[in-house]
Amino acid sequence: MGGTLLVLLPIVGFALYTWVTISMSYSDGDRSGVLQKFSRKGWICKTYEGELALSFTPGLAPTLWNFSVRDEAVANKVKEAEGKRVVVHYREHRGVPTDCFGETPYFVDDIRLVNDGSPAHP
Repeated sequence: MGGTLLVLLPIVGFALYTWVTISMSYSDGDRSGVLQKFSRKGWICKTYEGELALSFTPGLAPTLWNFSVRDEAVANKVKEAEGKRVVVHYREHRGVPTDCFGETPYFVDDIRLVNDGSPAHP
């Protein structure tokens, strides 16, 4: 009985810690920029990972912000917006113990296109 408890306690503790880090967000907010890259990757745990170019100064390298997406419906919206100016809403989850949920602590849960007044591209 004591040996079983000794084995189960760390497993339950790890599962509880993982659930808490995924369920509670440290911060949330919006980021805007040009959606440069979005892909599904991973050997065992396939995750959606993206890259947003935040700065738009001509002649300078953009500041890049990496993010993860866990929801398939949001991932589909992000795919459709690739190469466009967007605003993404994210939640930051610090301390997630595995990359199976995403490679970054920033999880995008919504995206919207920015209407910058320029004519629509055909």
